[in-house]
Amino acid sequence: MEYKREVWQRGPVENIPALLQPIAHAMLQAREELYDMMKNFPEDLLWERPGGVASPAFHLQHLTGVLNRLFTYAKEEALNDEQLHSLSLEGNKEGCPYDLAMLLEKFYGQVDLSLTELKKAKIDMLTDRRVIGRQKIPTTLIGLYVHAAEHTMRHIGQLLVTVRVIQSSHLRQPL
Repeated sequence: MEYKREVWQRGPVENIPALLQPIAHAMLQAREELYDMMKNFPEDLLWERPGGVASPAFHLQHLTGVLNRLFTYAKEEALNDEQLHSLSLEGNKEGCPYDLAMLLEKFYGQVDLSLTELKKAKIDMLTDRRVIGRQKIPTTLIGLYVHAAEHTMRHIGQLLVTVRVIQSSHLRQPL
């Protein structure tokens, strides 16, 4: 088996400012790991919640939503009605019109949109003030970007464990 280097070990992502490379690397790594972990995942197990933890479907919805929301705040915009509606549906099986392939495509597309925003980032503005949500919680542009990467990888890790637990428990059940 050939060893595949992690994204950060493959060099800079084209057109991303040097200071933002770790953020781009994390998002691209998340996309690769998500693809590898979900490529053979059974659709009928998407909403399982072993031990009461969040379902794979929730993580897929949330991964996309969080990137979308954080990059909206980075552009100094408020969330629109569609974003607020999507947020209210995260983890709601009845309200989710998407199958596994569609959830994955939405995340991959959101990563692409996020990378496009990073390419446009002005380095001299990274410490500029930004606010989060209706409560106008203060942060900075770099704070939003870093949190987007960190939060994405946190949920990738949680999803990986959940997927393995689900797959393992279904392998042990009698056929």
